[in-house]
Parts: sequence; structure tokens; C-alpha cells
Amino acid sequence: MRPWERLLAAFFRALFRRSVVRGLRGVWVRGELPGQACVLAGNHHSWWDSYLLPVLFWSEKVSFKIMVGERRLQEFAFFRHLDTVSAARPRDALRVLGQGEVLVVFPEGELRPPGALGELNKGVVWFAEKAGVPLVPVASRVALRGHEFAEAYLVFGEPLGPDLNLLHEHLKQMLTELDQQIRTAPAEEPLPGFELRLAGRKSTHERMAVWGAALGKLTGGR
Repeated sequence: MRPWERLLAAFFRALFRRSVVRGLRGVWVRGELPGQACVLAGNHHSWWDSYLLPVLFWSEKVSFKIMVGERRLQEFAFFRHLDTVSAARPRDALRVLGQGEVLVVFPEGELRPPGALGELNKGVVWFAEKAGVPLVPVASRVALRGHEFAEAYLVFGEPLGPDLNLLHEHLKQMLTELDQQIRTAPAEEPLPGFELRLAGRKSTHERMAVWGAALGKLTGGR
């Protein structure tokens, strides 16, 4: 990569991170992030999906490439400098896996409304099978709960063999359980079992509470 390309990549990485930490209350994770080559298959039900995994992986030093449609790469040419691989270049994707990196794929093939998992493209299994690597499901939800800013939750599943039906079953179950937690957990508390990996913006009332406590000390609680 040429010096100007490295500079451009660093700029957009910083911009993506800023978008996440300024636009969300935080990113919470359950499960182990992938530590070796795999095809990471996630649902695509939020605009944030294409930001969350890259920003998280850059922070955690996970080597990866995210598969992006060629039309999107033509619309936003700078994406080519952000650890992406074109969906129109399957050999490049296999090379990514052969180099020990994680290949991030959204096998629903398009951005869908939050809800049930859609049909999965069988190409996700083809990559895992050809490269001899596992499939790892990752379920994600971005939800506005009891605070001013939305919260992102990611669940990383156990590695699976190259079976499309099995992947669909696991990812569907993970989303069902995550949605149930979001519906039933106390709204102002993070979901139980999750670890905060990227802190974002606190709500106005949280920031005011800090100043209120300080003022209370100064005035002796009056």
C-alpha cells in the first residue's frame, strides 16, 4: 500500500470509529471474537452493521476483510482502502482466508428490516468449504432502549461446519434469544452476559447526574 493510501485508510478508520462512538451509547459483545481464519456470517438488519464489525476488529487487532458488493464499491471508492474485498472477486476472498484472515459476509445479500432472518446465500458455505475453514455466526441488533442513544449488541457463536441449514438455524436462534433479552431486560441496564467493548455517548441525564452529584457535595447535600 502506498503512503497516501495508508493515510487515507487511517483517516477513514478514524472516521468510522468516530461515527460509532458518537452515534451509539456503546457496543456490547457476548462470545469469543474469531482468532483464526473463518467465514464470519452475520445478519444485515441495520445500517450500523457495516461499521460495527470493522471498528470492533480494528480495536481488537483482528485481521479481516469484509465482503462488499461491487456496485457499492463503485459508489464509495474509498471503501477499497478499508479492509474490503469485492463480492465480484471470489478468488480474492479465498486468498484472504488462505492468509489466515477473517472473511466477514452478510449472506442475506441485502439490508433488511429488523426482524426475522432472511434466506441465506449459499456462497457463504462455498467460501468456507473451498478454504477449509469454519463458519462462525454473528447475530447483531442495534436497539434504542432506556437511554438517549441506541445500543449495539453482538453475539458471536461457535464455529460450524459448511452447512447452510445449520448456519441458518443457529443464526436464527441467536437472533431470537437476543431479541427476547432486548424485550425483557431492564431498559436502563446493559443486557446481562454482555461485555462493553466500545464505549460511546452517555445520555444527557447520565451526564447531568455526574454534575448533580458534584454540586451536591459542594452544597452539602442541600
